[in-house]
Amino acid sequence: MNIDFLSNHTDKIKEVSEMIFKEFVVKNESDMKFEDVVKHFSNTKDNEFPITLVALENGECLGTVSIFENDLKIRDMYKPWLASLYTNPEYRGRGVGQKLVAKTIDVVKELGFKELYLRTEDASDYYRNSGWTYLETVSDDKYEKIDVFKIKCI
Repeated sequence: MNIDFLSNHTDKIKEVSEMIFKEFVVKNESDMKFEDVVKHFSNTKDNEFPITLVALENGECLGTVSIFENDLKIRDMYKPWLASLYTNPEYRGRGVGQKLVAKTIDVVKELGFKELYLRTEDASDYYRNSGWTYLETVSDDKYEKIDVFKIKCI
């Protein structure tokens, strides 16, 4: 399995867009259009935000993760953020997510950041058990309970 920048695999932009659209846009009843998601992923970089990574094996895209400067407007003092971690169901249980997160931490460290943040509405136990430190629970205009975590990039 290879973890690399999506910007190096532009042939995977539509596939990654479909994953994220189904998992995060449709399920969260967002007004965002599929074309907007494709446009977003078409503009990801490898050394400035937004950054998207993909897990690849034998030409297959196993999963993806992004790094945003901010993923929670009411907490703009925290940056950067791990966002949109997703592993295709048929590849779950193989450590894809863990490898994507590990590479994300490496990228953030290389960019000069000492910490990485994330928000979750439903996966707090996963991140607690993966070494992330719980910071707080907040609410915004859409969610009543958003748990915020951080991890040191050392």
